[in-house]
Amino acid sequence: MTLDPRALAPASFVQSDDPLIIDFARKAAGTGAKDQRETALRLYYAVRDQVIYDPYVRFNIPDTYSAKAVLALGSGFCIPKAALLAACCRVVGIPARLGFADVKNHLATTKLLEKNGSDVFRWHSFAEILLDGIWIKATPAFNLSLCEKFGVHPLDWDGRTDSVFHPYDKQDRKHMEYVEQRGSYYDVPYEAITASYRQHCPLLMVDDPWDKGADFAAEAKKIDA
Repeated sequence: MTLDPRALAPASFVQSDDPLIIDFARKAAGTGAKDQRETALRLYYAVRDQVIYDPYVRFNIPDTYSAKAVLALGSGFCIPKAALLAACCRVVGIPARLGFADVKNHLATTKLLEKNGSDVFRWHSFAEILLDGIWIKATPAFNLSLCEKFGVHPLDWDGRTDSVFHPYDKQDRKHMEYVEQRGSYYDVPYEAITASYRQHCPLLMVDDPWDKGADFAAEAKKIDA
């Protein structure tokens, strides 16, 4: 396999040269890891649980999709969290890129469904990490505490098999269904994503789609009630 140099290089939204990301990655990686797989696992769980998943964001500005911005804020949705994991991997010399897919979310909040316009969420993102010559999917979107509120299985990762959303939750209700794969990228394809959102879910592409004070975690808890 010929490695594309972009898998280790900083990018517009995957800012692996940013001091904040470098510091976060090095602290999360720690010392004494026996190999790159163990290091990648440490990075995965740090991004999954230390950056809170929150899709109630402004979809019409670039910072919402940025690894640097989501780390500084401490919360964000799947795209910048995947970008942050990819950036952290690049910091420590592990090749990484982004994967995208459209998913049907059977357990979304009422407000999320209303603003999205359907239960199909376009351009869901995960990281793809190269370990032992194989690209492996890692989805750090839902932090552990949110999964407990939502009643869904947390996404663990072993560094050997793909970590993708579970089709059913803890009560055997349909949860997440992958309906279209959109391919792999070395940076966030911001223009393509926002063009798709403007076409299919225009209610997201305004300055405040959620109304002030909206609390995604609180609404997620109601779904499980």
